[in-house]
Amino acid sequence: MAGNRQPTIKTVAARAGVGRTTVSRVVNGSDLVSADARARVLAAIKELNYVPNSVARGLVTSRTDSVALVIPESESRLGSEPYFAALIRGVSAALADTRTQLQLTLVRDQSERDQMIASVTTRRVDGVLLVSVHADDPLPGMLEEMGLPTVLAGRRDERENLSYVDSDNAGGAAAAVRHLLDRGRRRIATIAGPLDMDVGRARLAGWRDAHGEAGVPADEVLVQGGDFTEEGGRRAMRSLLERAPDLDAVFAASDLMAVGALAELRRQDRQVPGDVAVVGFEDSVLARHTHPPLTTVRQPVEELGRTMARILTDITRHGAERQQVTLPTRLVVRESS
Repeated sequence: MAGNRQPTIKTVAARAGVGRTTVSRVVNGSDLVSADARARVLAAIKELNYVPNSVARGLVTSRTDSVALVIPESESRLGSEPYFAALIRGVSAALADTRTQLQLTLVRDQSERDQMIASVTTRRVDGVLLVSVHADDPLPGMLEEMGLPTVLAGRRDERENLSYVDSDNAGGAAAAVRHLLDRGRRRIATIAGPLDMDVGRARLAGWRDAHGEAGVPADEVLVQGGDFTEEGGRRAMRSLLERAPDLDAVFAASDLMAVGALAELRRQDRQVPGDVAVVGFEDSVLARHTHPPLTTVRQPVEELGRTMARILTDITRHGAERQQVTLPTRLVVRESS
């Protein structure tokens, strides 16, 4: 191996042309492997002089009946954003009948990241559910290298290797903008999510796609970045109104940012939807209690959590291969548009 690096389970899987779970089954003597796959894995092990480590052996055996739900956010974000509460409910419901213990882990700094890595390295959990994935987050890559079963909420990009469950972010955003165009709006701004997250880029792409489909120019002056918080939505709406006072609609990439946008529009005496129509994304409990009630794109967050937990259980208990699932979204029309 180059640089005398020891081969890993990932290296063996790549050489044999199989998944890491298949390599683990062969290493642990499982019968759930075809003769052809077993022969290829054994040949790769011999060729690479691979010695299984404790993490690889633990993929099939030595279960702890415990999984970690890892959220790299602060307590304030966890408590203020309905998305996290709904996702945790979904995960908990799916695990309730499996006798699997759920460990909620917040990773707010390098020290907590190190603690989490130490925990999974010593196999104190069978797998990881990872939420709120940013492009520069090293955790997904570390978990993949360890061969630890991992399921992401969302994905890093379109080349994602790990299992994930996502919502149709681009399609949902496009539906929101088509709705506004159908209502006669032509200066449709967007408060985008963080662009170091696939969800932020996808919802911005949906905004652009809907304009292109309708033959209406997508004015980049009407794009303002946000951070999925209420205050971020308020600041973004203020910036948009300063740059484009003639805007007549705004699509916010989250309900919480839409709430902030509504507050800023109210402060500047803009009538909703008379002067400016507003659409959010998620259909959280907030959407039904804004003034006026918020038109939004419903994403099934609890189902997303349930599906993540089911996939991880399939992998840890039954040796299932990688699964990548995209759940549908739909527009819910209320008085804000």
